[in-house]
Amino acid sequence: LLKDPELTIDDLIEIVPAPDFPTAGIIYGTVGVKEGYRTGRGRVVMRGRTHIEDLERGGRQALIVDELPYQVNKKTFVEKIAELVNEKKIEGISDLRDESDKSGMRVVIELKRGEVPEVILNNLYKQTQLQDTFGMNMVALLDGQPRLLNLKQMLEAFLRHRREVITRRTIYELRKARERAHLLEGLAVALANIDEVIALIKASPSPQEARVALLARVWPAGAVPAMLERAGAVDTRPAGLVSEFGLQAQGYRLSEAQAQAILEMRLNRLTGLEQDKIIAEYQQLLAVIADLCDILARPERLTQEVRAGLLEILEQFGDERRTTIEANQLDVTDKDLIEPQDMVVTLSHSGYAKAQPVSDYRAQGRGGVGRAAAAIKDEDFIEKLFVAHSHDTLLCFSTRGQVYWLDVYKLPQAGSNSRGKPIVNLLALQDGEKISAVLPIKAYAEDQFVLMATRHGTVKKTSLTSFSNRRTSGIIAVDLREDDSLVDVALTDGQRDIMLLSSGGKAIRFSETEVSDTGRNSTGVRGIRLPEGEQLIALIVVDQGLVLTASENGYGKLTELEEFPVHGRGGQGVIALQTSGRNGPLVSALQVGLEHELMLISSNGTLVRTPVNTISVLGRNTQGVRLIKLQGERLVGVVRVEQLNEETVAEVAATVSVEGQVPSA
Repeated sequence: LLKDPELTIDDLIEIVPAPDFPTAGIIYGTVGVKEGYRTGRGRVVMRGRTHIEDLERGGRQALIVDELPYQVNKKTFVEKIAELVNEKKIEGISDLRDESDKSGMRVVIELKRGEVPEVILNNLYKQTQLQDTFGMNMVALLDGQPRLLNLKQMLEAFLRHRREVITRRTIYELRKARERAHLLEGLAVALANIDEVIALIKASPSPQEARVALLARVWPAGAVPAMLERAGAVDTRPAGLVSEFGLQAQGYRLSEAQAQAILEMRLNRLTGLEQDKIIAEYQQLLAVIADLCDILARPERLTQEVRAGLLEILEQFGDERRTTIEANQLDVTDKDLIEPQDMVVTLSHSGYAKAQPVSDYRAQGRGGVGRAAAAIKDEDFIEKLFVAHSHDTLLCFSTRGQVYWLDVYKLPQAGSNSRGKPIVNLLALQDGEKISAVLPIKAYAEDQFVLMATRHGTVKKTSLTSFSNRRTSGIIAVDLREDDSLVDVALTDGQRDIMLLSSGGKAIRFSETEVSDTGRNSTGVRGIRLPEGEQLIALIVVDQGLVLTASENGYGKLTELEEFPVHGRGGQGVIALQTSGRNGPLVSALQVGLEHELMLISSNGTLVRTPVNTISVLGRNTQGVRLIKLQGERLVGVVRVEQLNEETVAEVAATVSVEGQVPSA
């Protein structure tokens, strides 16, 4: 919470799943615990830890109690069992004894021959404190008033308290350090004028008159100017010290505290070595005062001190959890109730999403005509489809560089006649924020990376495990600079070739190994150098197929991947499509196969569907052929259209048969 104040209560519950009790035991179910953490009031159901042992004689068994719930008295517990046996409320127990010693607790409950231990154990849970309830009532004094706090409020109150304690301690230590530095200045003045000081003290009838005499004079400053020069900007004057005391133009005027310290000074402090010790101690105090002032001046430094104190407590008192957590029937979540099965996920160009069981598509025999994946309006089409498990997660990346989580089972499960629901309605997006890429994730494998590209030509690679801690409000995936936005995202193994294409018709191909793995909050590195007015329009993870490039005026072509040489990251790239006056700027680039179909989208919303195999395969440094005839409009995008039938499902499903493998959309 100190590191990330935006954590929600659910995020904190992931870290603190339940209390930990010194007598160990078992927490049975977490529903009451989570209620307590969320509202301040709840109940922890606890059970003692037991195991079953076979007795040597008679083929009988015994229940052994090793741990009891918190605050349960062992003697009272044993007496309660004996009472229940005597009253015949529990049958099947032949002997009861306490064999506890210094090595630990051991209460032996011997059972009669033929008794089922689990039945006796359930009776003990029901009728004794072997199962007990610990109430959670998180009331604390906050600002002098008793308040009921949830987990986050309590932790925030504790952090505020720690900041206040450290601030007060720092102010106290700073006052003491300045007072000590002030006294050292006085001692340095006394040592510089030792003969006169001794003569003055000897001539004074009493200590009081000696102090008055010391205060009455302005003394030569001795080593004090050099000491203060070392101090520089560090303020060593005690709070409340009148300006007439200290270093003046005529010399040094002692304060009452300094005069008293001089009078109490021992004779052994008069040696020359003591002068060096005073200067050395003064120098140390300067560093201490500067450090204490820094703590008070900078909130981030105060936070560091709070963190250091917590780490010290962790080092001194931290140990492994003693109380284990065991789920019960009340802990079943929605996810546990969802049938594990492969789902066909479809995302339309307009942002509609849905999921259907794979079995819906495999019902046809081979050679059938296939079936529609979704009911699509004239101005929409399926842009992405993949097979994912119902318990998988979708990482949804937005144009603002945020990432959101969406469980596959939470997608609307609708038939082929339904469009589904807008994916933006399923996520907590901000105004103007749009989803630019979706990655299906089966497992957060350590050897997989998320590669991101932004409109300003920046690329960034982050380990997939960095996105494993989900948050409802989303988290930062890439720190975007002003006016920048996320263009595309891909999942890689860290060893692929990457292609970036710009609106100026340039393409650069480089090895992904040139991009270092960085954290979520970093900005990334330059992938392609863009001239003024140009922007990145496409990210391609090189695989098999051809590169399709399309220009604003409706011209385009296919180019072999081999024509794009591998260069170093950060260059201007090579020509992918001539952006002449006829063509206009590059607006779309993607990797396709001859078996695919494309949807060309114009600025007026016109959609033209065309097979890839009708487009010419040409070299890089060419203008291409007409892809779409435009009349007073421009081409704004080209997207590969996904078609779904039995063969497609089988092919896509095969890519997810390996654990952690993620299909490309």
